[in-house]
Amino acid sequence: MMEADEGEILVKDADQLGGLNELLNVGQAADMQDQFLAPQAEYNEEEEERKYYRRKRLGVIKNVVAASFGAMIVYSVYMGLLQMQLILHYDMTYREVKYSNLGLEDIDRKMLMGINVTPIIGLLYTPILIRFLGTKWMMFLASGIYALFVSTNYWERYYTLVPSAVAIGVAIVPFWASLGNYITRMAQQYYEYVNYQDEHVQEQKKLPKGVCHSYIIVFQSIFNMIFHLSFVFAEFPMIFVLNDYLHESDHVLCNVNYCGANISGVIPGFNTTVLKNLPRSMLLIQVESVLMGFAFLAMIIFLLLCGAAYRPTEEIDLRSIGWGNIFQLPFKHLRDYRLRLLCPFFIYSGFEMLFAITGFSLSYGVCVLGLKKLWLLILVYGLSCSIFSSLSLCLLRLPRWLCLMGGAAVHGVLLVALMAFSPHKDQPKLEGPLLVISVLWGLGTALNKTGVSTLLGMLYAEEKERLDFVYTIYHWWQAIAIFIVYLWSHLPMRAKLSILLATLLLACYCYWEMERRLARKDPYRLPRIPRPRHKVKGYRYLEEDNSDESDSEKSEEDDEEDRGHLAEEREVEEQEGGGQEAGVLDADSPGARRRVAGGQRPRGEAANVREGEGEEREGG
Repeated sequence: MMEADEGEILVKDADQLGGLNELLNVGQAADMQDQFLAPQAEYNEEEEERKYYRRKRLGVIKNVVAASFGAMIVYSVYMGLLQMQLILHYDMTYREVKYSNLGLEDIDRKMLMGINVTPIIGLLYTPILIRFLGTKWMMFLASGIYALFVSTNYWERYYTLVPSAVAIGVAIVPFWASLGNYITRMAQQYYEYVNYQDEHVQEQKKLPKGVCHSYIIVFQSIFNMIFHLSFVFAEFPMIFVLNDYLHESDHVLCNVNYCGANISGVIPGFNTTVLKNLPRSMLLIQVESVLMGFAFLAMIIFLLLCGAAYRPTEEIDLRSIGWGNIFQLPFKHLRDYRLRLLCPFFIYSGFEMLFAITGFSLSYGVCVLGLKKLWLLILVYGLSCSIFSSLSLCLLRLPRWLCLMGGAAVHGVLLVALMAFSPHKDQPKLEGPLLVISVLWGLGTALNKTGVSTLLGMLYAEEKERLDFVYTIYHWWQAIAIFIVYLWSHLPMRAKLSILLATLLLACYCYWEMERRLARKDPYRLPRIPRPRHKVKGYRYLEEDNSDESDSEKSEEDDEEDRGHLAEEREVEEQEGGGQEAGVLDADSPGARRRVAGGQRPRGEAANVREGEGEEREGG
């Protein structure tokens, strides 16, 4: 009995000790949990938030620099390879020895036709491609097409060179529209990350007018300073490889009689044999391999270093307005008098750059100094464009018209001087004046290119859903201008200069008219962007109602609401076409009464409100 009682006492003591241990463990766990959940004395939420948005701002700067270097590398490779290819294919000995009866001259003509003619239809598909793929992925895909063009030069045949040239023509307008859109979006994002505490930024509302103009000016200036270095690096294959194989000027210019303003075509009488000996095939393959490596580097830069231009929900909204609407909206944006009056400047922008690297460099530079000096003229022009692009930063303190008008004044004086400049061939003493003209033309190009891109960004800075349409129109008109330059290659030089001067004067007048209308606060017409229609619901886009609700589970009220939205959109379109009188006549219609009962404005009143909003945008 005594032993049994002692055993029971031991068991009770053990149970009590186990209970105490459990209580101690629970208490320690609770203390640790309270300590973990309690606010840390060293944690500063505002400081962490500031660090987070500082990283975001650095990421935006990284995106701008990466996109600029990516575009610079792409065009360095493209222009350098195209220049080397055209010089080699021009030489009659190279064609006969390397390719005999292949017809390289005919292939080059069709290749240039594919590059210059295909972008004419770019307005039809560019917005659809950008919205379907996204801005970043459009830049990546376009850089891949340029890399494809480089790869086809390993096997120079009609079925490789011509299709790749047509592909480049298809990609030119989307590539440049995406770049312009991307740089402007980065300026908008930078403003949002700087002013992250503002209410309109936190609620993702429309930005106030003019708040991000300074960032647009800075980012466009950075982009153009970096991109114009492509003219410098494009001359490296000629400097380090091809120049050693070229004849001296007395040989290539032996049949040339006149240069400059007195000639018709490019260089009449230019010798068809420009190579004193043929470069080794393995050397050309090595050069093309280096260029191919840089083309892949540009693709990697766009892929890995460039962030997204829009949030995922914003990209869904952009493509959810309907592909038919996306197709029509670029044409509808031409109703805006600001874009219509800037079209002559868009055209002149394409004229002047292509004239600098083909008309002036060949008909004036090569015709006087010989083919061996071509690299020097273009390199000086590219350096001038890059350095003087920084002058657009003066728009931070000076009026915005100064950049465009300054570049136009420089080019106007040079065009008049070139009309009277008719040098003779093989005059080394004219090298200095020709280089000065290259520098001054680069100054005008820098002010023109940076000024137009910055002006478009400033005019549509608050309309982020319209940027791709606006930049598509800009670069489409540039493509039209490049096509015209391609067609006029056989015209007299004075006719070309006269067309350039007339276009420049018309562009200046139209720009002055646009600024005058804006100063008078004339309302401009912006097409209505339809409401996004989200047919697919899921984790990428959560609606306010019930994102898990299927179409079969939709209530009758939701169906009626959707039908009401569609009817309202149709009525708005009728109002735009039929005018205010139709709105007054339909004011007592059942649809109007239902909208009034539902708390919506009548159609005529809504149109007046939209018109008032346009005036407020203009007045701001």
